[in-house]
Amino acid sequence: MKTLLLFILTAVAEIVGCYLPWLWLRKDGSAWLLLPAAASLALFAWLLTLHPAASGRVYAAYGGVYIGTALMWLWLVDGIRPSRWDLLGVGLCLAGMMVIMFAPRTA
Repeated sequence: MKTLLLFILTAVAEIVGCYLPWLWLRKDGSAWLLLPAAASLALFAWLLTLHPAASGRVYAAYGGVYIGTALMWLWLVDGIRPSRWDLLGVGLCLAGMMVIMFAPRTA
């Protein structure tokens, strides 16, 4: 559970760090949005270092959680409810993440 929560926090930091420049560029937001965006991306990078697994394994598994978090963002921030196909895709990605992160290791 701790690993999943850490992945979700990492994903939110990355999404916020990318969403704020998007607001600036696409929605005529203030350039001041770039400061919290940079801080959020720095937080994202730091959070990735807190995972105990090897970096490549963390990056691979993180992708599944990122997809799920991005679809929650789609729903909560953009106001677009994910389709059943979106949910199926997230389920497959999260299943892959679970295999990558929690499979027994011999070496």
